[in-house]
Amino acid sequence: MRPLVERIVQGYALPLDGCHGIAHWARVHDIGFRLAEATDADPDVVRLFAVFHDACRESEGHDPQHGPRGAQLAAELRGEFFELTDRQFTLLQEACQGHTDQRHHADVTVQTCWDSDRLDLGRVGIYPNRYFLNTKVAMQEETIRWAHSRAAFLMIPDWLHEQWGVQLPLAARD
Repeated sequence: MRPLVERIVQGYALPLDGCHGIAHWARVHDIGFRLAEATDADPDVVRLFAVFHDACRESEGHDPQHGPRGAQLAAELRGEFFELTDRQFTLLQEACQGHTDQRHHADVTVQTCWDSDRLDLGRVGIYPNRYFLNTKVAMQEETIRWAHSRAAFLMIPDWLHEQWGVQLPLAARD
């Protein structure tokens, strides 16, 4: 995963410590894995969604094509930096492309990806709304509170530097 993240970071247009930057990706990763334990979502797709879904943002504000651009970047890096079956890759593409403007999806892996991103909205002062969540575990108040507290305090997971090779300025740490 580290070489993939290093490659994505090289082309990232925004500040790494911005609201859509790498600490957000890491929290989405952690939230996604917590949800996947309960939903049986594909952990490989969830892991890759975390790093691709906002990787091609060109603005911290309105940027409606960032998801499709992230999906395109995943297509370009597939085979060199990661491997997925065609089915897994289709799910990753759908998750990246639709995470901003689609509300629900039939597949539990895509649902888990979208919920993991939406549960991190506390980083921009928004408390997650169950109406926009898909999975039962994401809708649980305990899950929402846990994710929101990490997001609102801009928590940076302890593993970020060791596993992804990125060092951010000192902020709240796990």
